[in-house]
Amino acid sequence: MQVHIVPDAAAGGALVADLFEEVIREAGEAGAVLGLATGSSPLTAYAELIRRHRERGLSFAHSRAFTLDEYVGLSGDHPQSYRRFIHEHLVDQVDLPASAVDTPDGAAADPDLEAIAYERRLQDAGGVDLQILGIGSNGHIAFNEPGSDRASRTRVVDLAPSTIADNARFFRDPSQVPVRAISQGLGTLAEARRIVLTASGAGKAEAIAHLLEGEMTDQWPATALQQHPQVTVVVDEAAASRLTRSDTRHS
Repeated sequence: MQVHIVPDAAAGGALVADLFEEVIREAGEAGAVLGLATGSSPLTAYAELIRRHRERGLSFAHSRAFTLDEYVGLSGDHPQSYRRFIHEHLVDQVDLPASAVDTPDGAAADPDLEAIAYERRLQDAGGVDLQILGIGSNGHIAFNEPGSDRASRTRVVDLAPSTIADNARFFRDPSQVPVRAISQGLGTLAEARRIVLTASGAGKAEAIAHLLEGEMTDQWPATALQQHPQVTVVVDEAAASRLTRSDTRHS
């Protein structure tokens, strides 16, 4: 894994945006397939991509995009749905066609069937060229919670109590926080051709230490990325604060 330790989230966002711009420009009119994450981790990268679109002409017009996950029980127009999040923070502010952005349908009558259908749509698109990931404080990527099988595919998952607690701040009533989600699996994520994981803040430091210096274990799902051939990790000093090996900090 390539590791970049940056001064702050803004610097990390610029590095992540560099990778996206490279993939988009290399694909040209053939179009890149982008894997988009939600949550706070990718926001600075999205802001930088929007700036480059407006000021430097970076175009998403030929691209397609797939999001990682969606809460079960929330419609796409719900204020806390991930479909709405990705449209508000990126899609609606660039020239990426809304019709080219695919998100699991959290309101599907049968979430299990929707998960299977979403996996099929990913496969039919030829897979993801560049996938951006955040990381949970418990090491989850997408909603692959501790104990997730490294061969898992898109499926309905039960959210860990720590994840539910972390997400409660986004809901007025804690009882409304969803407890299940449709999520790409670790095996699905492993098929992305390139992955960039970004994190900031001391709250992610333990997870980052396990990812970069720990053993591969199902109890820290992000460690599955150790087997991927092309992963870039971009973290700020706070998120890197528990790294102890000099070869990690200067890779």
